[in-house]
Amino acid sequence: MSDDYAITFNLIDVDKDGRISATELVGLMDVLGQPITLEAAQAGVEKLDKDGDGLIDVEEFGAFLQR
Repeated sequence: MSDDYAITFNLIDVDKDGRISATELVGLMDVLGQPITLEAAQAGVEKLDKDGDGLIDVEEFGAFLQR
């Protein structure tokens, strides 16, 4: 896993629980000036969530960025 991915992941993981939630994704997109609904964020999380826990961990995040 690239350190760059981990640094970016940690910036998005606001509550520092080691996972990105749909709520955190909504917050990120607001900051980036591209607001999305919670439903859209949940759909995005589902696409990246390989282990089915409803959250994005750093490995899932890195795998997505390496595409």
